[in-house]
Amino acid sequence: MKIKKLISLVCVLVMLLSVFSGCGEDNGDATNTTGGNTGETNNVTANKTIAVVAKGESHAFWQAVKKGAEDAGKKYGYNITFRGPASESSSDLPSQKEMVQTALSNDVSGLVIATIGEGFADMLTQAYDKKIPVVQFDSGIWEADLKTLDSQNKNPIVSSVSTSNKKAAALNAENFFKAIKEDISKSKDSYVIGVIQHDETQTGIDRATGFIEKFTELADADEATKGKYKIEKEVKPGDANNAYIDALNALVEKKAKAVFMSNEGVVKQVSDAIASNAGKYDGVLFCGFDAGTKQIQWMKNADAKSKLIGSVAQDSYSIGYNAVEQCVFAIEGKDVKTTVDIEGQWYDGSNIDKMIQENIVYEG
Repeated sequence: MKIKKLISLVCVLVMLLSVFSGCGEDNGDATNTTGGNTGETNNVTANKTIAVVAKGESHAFWQAVKKGAEDAGKKYGYNITFRGPASESSSDLPSQKEMVQTALSNDVSGLVIATIGEGFADMLTQAYDKKIPVVQFDSGIWEADLKTLDSQNKNPIVSSVSTSNKKAAALNAENFFKAIKEDISKSKDSYVIGVIQHDETQTGIDRATGFIEKFTELADADEATKGKYKIEKEVKPGDANNAYIDALNALVEKKAKAVFMSNEGVVKQVSDAIASNAGKYDGVLFCGFDAGTKQIQWMKNADAKSKLIGSVAQDSYSIGYNAVEQCVFAIEGKDVKTTVDIEGQWYDGSNIDKMIQENIVYEG
């Protein structure tokens, strides 16, 4: 009996050990699986975030960029954070630097950035060391920072996405030339075309140069206009103290009959000048750049005596979308385009409503 009891007790103990051993193995597998999945899920969440740091946030242009960025994020399964300083002034540069550092400290999987000044080289070196791909967009990273990164062989920038200012301005020239070609050919005096270059940055230079070169090419190639026109340019360092109105008046004194305005700020000031000086600018024809409510209203005003023939809009939605898309490709080891030139799009009274609906022309 004692032997039977002992055997029974041993059997029970063996069974219990088997049960606990089995539970332990199951729990171990479950824990590892759950732990792995949890860790993987957390990593996916962390590594599926792309930080977009723009030059602004509230302006309609940046809101359109944000929409494009977020739509690309949704398509590829990435969370998008979008931040920008209160203004593009140098006084807000520390704020933008803080935004970039925060993104890097959070170990985002990718960074999309357009800076308002210099001093980002150290942070971008961190991105390189952390293997965080960087896509620059719009005006991108300033040249001094790029030189520093290249000299250290630690440049994390994999792609540049922006409007080709020269190509966009050339498109403007093509359409403006069509609109005023007949006036030039009929002009008894040299027909003066004015150019207001909004600043002395590369953007301002490229837009003015792109317009002038293309317009000259077209006008010189046409026997009806060759030798019958003259281009006058006014360059301003910025929009302070109605600088663009001064530029407009200088061109009118030179008898300009048509004027190219190189950005939205110029259009706004010129529009205000026309509204407050009835008759002074009657008959002058204009073409613009970018978009905005004032530009839209002016273009739609059929009774305007100084007409805005049309403008070229930067496709800000596509800039945001393509920048995030290239960043995703870099993160996932796919082919990345080192340069993505976003073409501007011409709009006038015939297609403006469609362009607004397609997020190409923005209000605000």
